[in-house]
Amino acid sequence: MQFELFVAARYLRAKRRQAVIGVITVISMIGVAAGVASLIIALAINNGFRQDLQDRLLGSTSHINLLRVESDGIRNWQDVLSRLAQEPHVIAGAPAIYEQVLISRGAHAQGAVLKGILPQEERRVSDILSSVTQGSASALEASPVQSSPEEGISPSLPPVILGKDMADQLGASVGTVVTVTSPQGELTPFGIVPKYKRFKVAGIFTSGFYDYDSNWAFIRLPDAQKLFDLGDVVSVLEFKVDDIYRAPEIGQRLEAAAGKGFMSTNWMEQNRALFRALRLERVVTFITIGLIVFVAALNILISLIMMVMEKTRDIAVLVSMGARRRQIRRIFMYQGLLIGVIGTVIGLALGFLLSWAGGHYHLVSLSAEVYSIDYVPFAPRATDGLLVALVAIGISFVATLYPSWSAASVLPAEALRYE
Repeated sequence: MQFELFVAARYLRAKRRQAVIGVITVISMIGVAAGVASLIIALAINNGFRQDLQDRLLGSTSHINLLRVESDGIRNWQDVLSRLAQEPHVIAGAPAIYEQVLISRGAHAQGAVLKGILPQEERRVSDILSSVTQGSASALEASPVQSSPEEGISPSLPPVILGKDMADQLGASVGTVVTVTSPQGELTPFGIVPKYKRFKVAGIFTSGFYDYDSNWAFIRLPDAQKLFDLGDVVSVLEFKVDDIYRAPEIGQRLEAAAGKGFMSTNWMEQNRALFRALRLERVVTFITIGLIVFVAALNILISLIMMVMEKTRDIAVLVSMGARRRQIRRIFMYQGLLIGVIGTVIGLALGFLLSWAGGHYHLVSLSAEVYSIDYVPFAPRATDGLLVALVAIGISFVATLYPSWSAASVLPAEALRYE
């Protein structure tokens, strides 16, 4: 073992007369371990919520949307969709129509985003239809002509799928009839009259996002085209890709392949504010809990200063025997680093263990009605552990600078004058 490291390790094992220094050293290790473990757990929770949010979000929407600029929609959408579906990194594509409508039932009314879809294609780009918890989305898969009473839907009343919060607001349930009013309206001798159509609720979905559950509804694409008098036109083409983090790049390629007059948006752009808030929360959490490591570093500083005062005679003897100043400095640097490294290793082990247990056994419960999830998700990452370890050891090293400099400045003649 290196001379400086050997002496530093011996100094950590305090004798009886150095019991106070030993207690402060143990407290310092515990402080570093507590700070590191707290950071690992906090970052794991942040990662868990971020990953859960991202999974739910990507399960409810497509990765890339392609729409026509300054136009009423995409008219030759079948040809465009079949051509773009062959582009690299594109897994699947689906047409859709988005329109703002008013959905009412009796005296209750709710503004909504009405989405017209082809269910078979929609299932390939999102999992929103799989989140139907009441009723069934299978009613959307039957064409309007084939609808029959045997399927549970009246031929004259096309099916609609509502979000849970919207259904609660309207007092609607499976089988309830609602009225969908389009603000575009029809031109009559008496002026423009809002156009409306009655739908029968075939299912209620729960996506876990309040915005979707309270404002979104789904109908068949032909029913949407008929309601809005669009003909064979769609407003957007949705795509699912194999690498969600390359969605902006792939979207630009789809724009170029589609031709002039098209523009794309992706899931990152649409939810930028949400993920920016999560990143800010992560930084604030790191800084706040990192203060625990800073307090532990102050304990390291105090214990090393006391150790230098206690070992003044030993330092003088070592210098007299030929030890160099930089070796004396390294002894106390190594001592502080040993405290930091031991505390960091204990904290990493404890933090990852508790994070794994919390994620595996769902130790922390939540109210599913409030948070849309019944437990706190933990997702510890090795990169976070490396970052936390570097910060903790770095702070511990900074705390050793002044005591080590002070130890290297001891004059042997002054220290041994009265011995």
